[in-house]
Parts: sequence; C-alpha cells; structure tokens
Amino acid sequence: MTGRFKMLDPDCFEYHGAVIHQPEADLFFARLWKELAWQQQEIMLFGRRVRQPRLTAWHGDPEANYSYSGLRLTPAAWHPVLQELRSRLEALTGHTFNSVLANAYRHGNDSMGWHRDDEKELGCQPVIASISLGEERRFLVREKGQKSRAIVLEHGSLLLMKGESQQRYQHSLPKTRRPIGVRINLTYRMIQDQTDYGRRRRIAG
Repeated sequence: MTGRFKMLDPDCFEYHGAVIHQPEADLFFARLWKELAWQQQEIMLFGRRVRQPRLTAWHGDPEANYSYSGLRLTPAAWHPVLQELRSRLEALTGHTFNSVLANAYRHGNDSMGWHRDDEKELGCQPVIASISLGEERRFLVREKGQKSRAIVLEHGSLLLMKGESQQRYQHSLPKTRRPIGVRINLTYRMIQDQTDYGRRRRIAG
C-alpha cells in the first residue's frame, strides 16, 4: 500500500495486495482475456455517444441488470473463473455479490475517467470489490476540493470500496505513456433494484 493511499479514510477503502498468488493469478488472467466476450461499448458522455476507451463484459445472476452512462446491461452467465472469485470474495469480505463488471485495458491509452459508482441499482452505500489482474496501473482517488491520491494496483490485488466511498470520492484510472500490456479489472457488485433479491439469495445460500 502506498503512503498516500494510507491517508484515505479506512472506513471507505481497503487495499490488499496479492490476495491471489501469482501462478493462479496468471492462469485466471489468461483464461479471462481469452474466454470472455469482450466488447467496446458506446456510452453517453456530455450529450454525445462515444466508444469507451476499454473493453467490458458484464456477468452475473439472471436478475442482475445494470444501467450506467446510457447503457442497459443484461448479464451473461457466470464464467467459472468469475464464479470462483466471487465465492472467495464473499468468504473474505463477508459481503454478497451477484454481478461483476469486467474491464480490459489493452494498453496505456485505455483508461477510465473520473466518476462515482453511484447508480441507483447499487444502493446508497455499495460495497464494490475490485480485483486486478495483469499489468500494474495507477488508480487515483479524490475528494471534492482535494488533490488526488494514487495507488499502484498490483497483479492479484483487491481494492474494497465501501461505506461513503461513492458519495464522498471520485476515482479514475488515467492513461499512461509508458509501454504497457493488458490489465483486467473485475469489479464485483450487488445489484439491489429487484425487490428483496439480495435477501432471497442470502437465505437460499
């Protein structure tokens, strides 16, 4: 964990390096890069449609529909690696997840702009568990009126965003000019817009 990242509110962020050890992380990365049906979606940005500067794939339970930036996503079935990681994350964090947004950053020009994950489907204080696989990239966090702070997201690491993280902070993954390979980011979420869906899944499990 970087020194600057330690200055963030621990009630909002937790960072755990190497929760997946390298040989297994290498295997998971290779399978997901090869086997997921990656797409480059168009989104609404400042009133116009633009292509996202990354590839994405949305997977989850059948009811876990999700909307952001003009997109309406219907989940594909769970890939075995995504399912395995969901089980591990639920055991590790004590939280329940019914979906995952996978992002693939192919090179240094692929990026994610400043944003909050505050869509209504996620509830008022969502818990988002973010797994990083592949190349290391800088992740920036900023609170309104404050300077941004950075952490290098390592291969096999977990970043947990919780509490008021999506109300108080924005985050981004900036471009880089240095030569860099592919990074896959898996952001596990709990979609809550279906009536008592989360409660029913926890009881069933």
